[in-house]
Amino acid sequence: MDLIKRFRKGDRLALARAITLVENGMQEGRDLLDAVHPQTGKARRIGITGPPGAGKSTLVDGLIQSYRKAGQSVGVVAVDPTSPFTGGALLGDRIRMQSRWADRRVFVRSMATRGSWGGLAAAAADVIELLDAFGKDVVIAETVGVGQSEFDVVDAVHTTIVVIVPESGDSIQVMKAGLMEIADIFVVNKADREGAGDMETGLGAMLDMRDREEDWRPPVLQTVATSGEGMPTLIDALAQHREYLAKESRIEEWERKAVRARIVSLVHEELRAGFWKQGRQARLEQLVGEVLARERTPGDAAQALFSPA
Repeated sequence: MDLIKRFRKGDRLALARAITLVENGMQEGRDLLDAVHPQTGKARRIGITGPPGAGKSTLVDGLIQSYRKAGQSVGVVAVDPTSPFTGGALLGDRIRMQSRWADRRVFVRSMATRGSWGGLAAAAADVIELLDAFGKDVVIAETVGVGQSEFDVVDAVHTTIVVIVPESGDSIQVMKAGLMEIADIFVVNKADREGAGDMETGLGAMLDMRDREEDWRPPVLQTVATSGEGMPTLIDALAQHREYLAKESRIEEWERKAVRARIVSLVHEELRAGFWKQGRQARLEQLVGEVLARERTPGDAAQALFSPA
């Protein structure tokens, strides 16, 4: 396949085309993923999540700058809310990180969630694989953080950064959101605002109280991403977590868990796609009418979809 040859030669247009094929669920994209799989497993994978308005994109831009200064190439998957009109990402990569588009060692791609459960779009894990196979030293995945479960990011990256702001409320609210369980590093961004110190102290206290099997204690850092304040400390924390994973075969354990999760996810996608390909859409509309007429319950309707009409 000419596309695979161009991809392996470092053609950025081939990478962009490959991502489009994967994002659209095309068989050609799946074939390319299979072909380049042996080249994966080298990139440092970082996930960034947190509530809207926390400054995640600005923080990602700061990470790009830091890693580029260190001579490393960077790929970014920025998952945006789906446009209700076009089905595409609401925010384009050049709008979010326009200062980086001219750097040929940086590749940024915005993706739409398309209603998928979780901050990462269904195909984002495959895009991370493509960026890895393309030879990026660091791959960053930024999730939407709009209320869906963000736990899928854990299976796709080595280190998960949870970004919050002083206005996020107290640390108990963060714990209730489940973010305590997935964070490898906490970042209190916009730390020049009132309450940043209290948030850092509160999160630290909650971390001290929780029972966690791993001996890694997520650090709580303060940053002002717009000015770059705190970025060197964050880069150091990322390096320390990488060293932690490198010890005692932890990275191999992570890889096994990640591969298992990806296989299960692909099985679920195949089952879902196959289910609706069997002419059930028309039956669904009929059942919707019956539920609205109070002739069936939603549960009955769901069961009926598994049976011949």
